[in-house]
Amino acid sequence: MKLTVNGDTLTLTGTTIADLVTQLELTGRRLAVEVNREIIPKSQHGEFTLNEGDVVEIVHAIGGG
Repeated sequence: MKLTVNGDTLTLTGTTIADLVTQLELTGRRLAVEVNREIIPKSQHGEFTLNEGDVVEIVHAIGGG
């Protein structure tokens, strides 16, 4: 399915946010995920089903000081 992720078109091979995170090789990072302007809690990433045309924004924390 085709999604817009951080402004770019992406073809997702799975169906959930967790699948997307894995495909983008972001597993294990501290992330905030928004789907169609709604923040999805990390506890729901494995069960939240994405749909064709969804707009996803992913922000990950970068440490520093």
